[in-house]
Amino acid sequence: MCGRYALTAVPGNVAEYFDLHELEGFPARYNIAPTQPILIVISGERQEPGSNLPERRALLVRWGLTPSWVKNPKEFPLLINARAETAVGKASFRAAMRHRRILVPASGFYEWHRPSKEEGGKGQAYWVRPRHGGVVAFAGLMETWSSADGSEVDTGAILTSAANGMMASIHDRMPVVIQPQDFSRWLDCKTQEPRDVADLMAPVQEDFFEAIPVSDRVNKVANMGPELQEPVAVQPPTKPPKKRDPDDGQLSLL
Repeated sequence: MCGRYALTAVPGNVAEYFDLHELEGFPARYNIAPTQPILIVISGERQEPGSNLPERRALLVRWGLTPSWVKNPKEFPLLINARAETAVGKASFRAAMRHRRILVPASGFYEWHRPSKEEGGKGQAYWVRPRHGGVVAFAGLMETWSSADGSEVDTGAILTSAANGMMASIHDRMPVVIQPQDFSRWLDCKTQEPRDVADLMAPVQEDFFEAIPVSDRVNKVANMGPELQEPVAVQPPTKPPKKRDPDDGQLSLL
């Protein structure tokens, strides 16, 4: 899954990476959490008559998708992630997969390794970022929920895939990454149906990300500074002592 991420790149770099004509300034965010506003990129109007390249626009949505048919969001689960393998068949995501695919700019994401009982020890947080730095685009979905009084709330979710080899030792899921050469195809919901972009929802190549162990301060939403991404030493797992046989260590007479 993806439950926390960061966007610390300067607006100019984000605008250049996503080919945005306009992008208002925004502060670096080191600990973006569910229900908070998140920056997304959508396909907009054509740039000029006769152009085949759609203009891209940036806007803010609430992280946590609410389908349009939901009557009371308070009684509906918070959908921060959508599984790429099943999203097109799920009622909550089906319409968005067909009509409202988005890109979510990020500098990386946080993930937690939860040790098994056999491994022992406590969980370890990791800051997972592109190995060569810069901005990355997560695949996402958008829905606009309308209340009975006519007010509207734009909401979004991040698509996840099975983990690649690098991530598998930390967690079994990871965000879907869309490469720049595929932005237009992913955002084109007019001519590209979900089956036409299914190949884009595969795990990213294993050397794309690097995982850096960090402190558990990222668990608290109130912690929002760059210190969240400072590396820490990983504590070795504490395995329970091995059970010894009654005659272990003794000479056998047989």
